[in-house]
Amino acid sequence: MNTKQMEYILELAQTGNFSRAAENLFISQPTLTYQIKVVEDELGFLLFERSGRGAMLTPAGAQFCTTLRNIKSELKRATEQGQNFSARYRLDISIGLPLRSAIYFLPQAIETFEKEHPGVSVTPHFLPLAESASFLKGEEDILFAMEHDVRHIPDVVLHPLFESRIYLISEKTSPLAAKERIQIEDLAGQTLMVGGGSPPPLRRVQQRVIEALAIPYFNSANHDTTLTNVAAHKGVCLAPGFLNDHNGEFAWTPFDCEETVPCVLCTHGNESRREVSGFVRLLQGIYEMRPAFAV
Repeated sequence: MNTKQMEYILELAQTGNFSRAAENLFISQPTLTYQIKVVEDELGFLLFERSGRGAMLTPAGAQFCTTLRNIKSELKRATEQGQNFSARYRLDISIGLPLRSAIYFLPQAIETFEKEHPGVSVTPHFLPLAESASFLKGEEDILFAMEHDVRHIPDVVLHPLFESRIYLISEKTSPLAAKERIQIEDLAGQTLMVGGGSPPPLRRVQQRVIEALAIPYFNSANHDTTLTNVAAHKGVCLAPGFLNDHNGEFAWTPFDCEETVPCVLCTHGNESRREVSGFVRLLQGIYEMRPAFAV
């Protein structure tokens, strides 16, 4: 199946009529009918039920078209990216991270690096937190990760980036938001959001708070759910600072504990391009010059 045939299938699925779809595609109806039949023979199942009233997707055809739309969208994105890079760049370095704020100085690093390396681009890929599958498949050159998630993965080189401090997230109107530093006893009477893939250092702090104060806690599936629950007045939570999106919606107050969450950059064991190692060193250098930012 080629891209033209993909367009034919999706147009017919949209119109439900061979004549109208052929008109919209600027081809003859017999050509459209033939091409749909060719694809169905190739797939081994019917995409459309034909009738005097037109063409209706079969259940298998409906499922197929759902996937086909996603493929078409990805293909369009890939084509646009290729067009962007072909005229300007000789190399693209991709870096995977869960959200833009995870590496707060990434925009600054990209600007500096691309000025120093004409023809080289750096592209962020936003991935779920603790997701490394696409990196391991080679879809990213660099991956931002919490050290505990990746330290046992073979053929991966870890480059320390920063130690992320633990913060209390509360509503800006909460009395807790007025404090410069949160002590365990400040959380008496609060409900603590826990879970959501908390790293080991954070889990230790959460458990210490719960045991010391015997306060209620609420299991939350992930960080976005936790923030929603905080905004819904269900409680407060503890989180590593790299998750702070700095949009000012919540108060992020340092929590009084020794634990931090080590964050690293990962590269592949066989990575030898000087541009990749150079970008890693640039990011490390930025954080070394600003040690108080993370810790």
